[in-house]
Amino acid sequence: MKLLLHPVYCPNIITFASLVQHEVLWEVEDNYQKQTYRNRCYICTDQGRQMLNIPIKHVGGRHGRQKYRDVRLENTYPWQRQHWRSLQTAYRTSPFFEFYEDELAPLYHREFTFLLDFNLHTIDVLCDCLQVAMPGEKTRVYEEGAGGAFDGRFLVNAKGAPLPFSLQYQQVFGDRHGFIPNLSVLDLLFNLGTTALPALQELELPFGHG
Repeated sequence: MKLLLHPVYCPNIITFASLVQHEVLWEVEDNYQKQTYRNRCYICTDQGRQMLNIPIKHVGGRHGRQKYRDVRLENTYPWQRQHWRSLQTAYRTSPFFEFYEDELAPLYHREFTFLLDFNLHTIDVLCDCLQVAMPGEKTRVYEEGAGGAFDGRFLVNAKGAPLPFSLQYQQVFGDRHGFIPNLSVLDLLFNLGTTALPALQELELPFGHG
C-alpha cells in the first residue's frame, strides 16, 4: 500500500525511514499550515536541539489561506546562508560531513521561488546521498481521506507529542546533551554515513506497514 506523505524540509528520521520503507505518494494539493515541518527541521548543535526555519512570504487579508504549492520563499532574508553556516558549525567535526558536503552545499547557494519545489529538490538530493530512489508520484487533487493510500500526513506536525523512537547512534554532542531523537535525517547521515540507510530500513515505525 502506498504511503501519503508531505514533502518537508530535510525530513526527520522517522519521516525519511517511512520514505525508505514504503512506496510514497507526495501530498502536493493541500493548503499550507503553519508550525509544521514544511518549513523547519531540527539539528543538534553544541547548544542542543536547534530549529532551522525557512521564512516564507505570508499572504494577508482574504487570501490568507493558500495552497502549499503556491507558498513563496522570503529570499530577501539570507536564510540559506544562515542554515548552511549552522550545518557547518554543528557537523564539521562529525565523521561524514565532508563526505556529503559537496552534494548538499548547492542547496544553499541556488535560489528557489517556491517552498514546495525547494523541499522536493532537497529530498531528491538526500535520496541521492543515501542511494535510494526519489519517489516521483504526486497527488492530483486534495482528499480529506487518503484515497486508498496509508495516511502518513500526520508526520508533518511539528507540535505533536514525540513519536516512539527505537534508534540509538553516536551524535557529535551526545556527551553534552545526551541522545536527541528524531532530528533531521542530516544528523543521521553526517554521523553514520553509509550505514545510515540500513538504520533507516530497520527503524521501527510508529504505524503499520500496510
